[in-house]
Amino acid sequence: MADITRRLGWRHLRGAPTAHIRHHRSGKLLHDGPGLSFWFRALTAALSEVPVDDRELAMTFHARTSDFQDVAVQATVTYRISDPALASARLDFSVDPDTGVWRGAPLEQLGTLLTETAQQHALAVLARTTLSSALVDGVTAVRERIAAGLGAEPRLPATGIEVVAVRVMALRPEPEVERALRTPAREQIQQEADKATYERRAVAVERERAIAENELDSQIELARREEQLVDQRGTNARREAEEHAAADGVRAEAEATRTVRLSEAEATRTVRLADAEAARSVRLARAEAEGSREVGDARAHAQAAWLRVHADVDVATLNALTGTRLAENLPNIDSVTISPDVLTGLLARFGAGGGSGGGGAGA
Repeated sequence: MADITRRLGWRHLRGAPTAHIRHHRSGKLLHDGPGLSFWFRALTAALSEVPVDDRELAMTFHARTSDFQDVAVQATVTYRISDPALASARLDFSVDPDTGVWRGAPLEQLGTLLTETAQQHALAVLARTTLSSALVDGVTAVRERIAAGLGAEPRLPATGIEVVAVRVMALRPEPEVERALRTPAREQIQQEADKATYERRAVAVERERAIAENELDSQIELARREEQLVDQRGTNARREAEEHAAADGVRAEAEATRTVRLSEAEATRTVRLADAEAARSVRLARAEAEGSREVGDARAHAQAAWLRVHADVDVATLNALTGTRLAENLPNIDSVTISPDVLTGLLARFGAGGGSGGGGAGA
């Protein structure tokens, strides 16, 4: 869109390098070219702006194959306006002198023309092609047919349109048909996958068998070596037992010799101790006999002396000594309780004793 500014009743237009500007006044062409910049009066100027850059036109349409299957075609057409003067003469590219906006919709007209033309040629190709062939080679065939058809279309050069390139991205059937078409391929892929799985399992089984055989051979070899080991261990144990028996014999002989020697030494020591103990017992017996004899003599002399002493003492002194000894040997009496009955009896006995004593004394 051209950039237009206002200054005191005048207008200034500044175009882009990719826009071809044509300025007419009173039927005369004053300015013609891309990227122009000039002043003009709005009341007398007739302006048109034709884009000369490459433009992409995406299109999607449906077609029917020879086996009556619906397919969707996605394509893109790249075009450009090679003759702006011819295009502005055939299509309305005029712009408003106040705003610089197109008065009509020329690009939509070009899009409709290109889309319908391309669709016409694509339908002609697909109508004679089966769905399976269209899905395999339809993209190339449709692209070539659309490119050839647009190149041979007389209206495009007459309008100043040049087709630069044609691209067809996809040809797709309906979702249900597409799923149905995928089924055989999926089944084939699944069969190949199953086959690969079975082969892998077979290889795995073969490898497991080989591994099992190797393990069995290893176990057999291990058992044989264990048998050899057991034999060797038996031989070693037998040798060790023989060596232990010989060592035990030597040890027993040495122990017997040592025991005999110890027994002889112990017997000698026992005899010596018995002799010493007998001599000591004899000496102790003699000493005890001598001591007993001396003690007996001493006691006899003491008893004789005691008897000699008491033989010369009168009876009263002996009674006093007897009472003293009796008092010394009696237990300690802290208090004595005498009842009236006991006191009466004692007094009676004392009175009777006193009378008898008096009579005796008088006598």
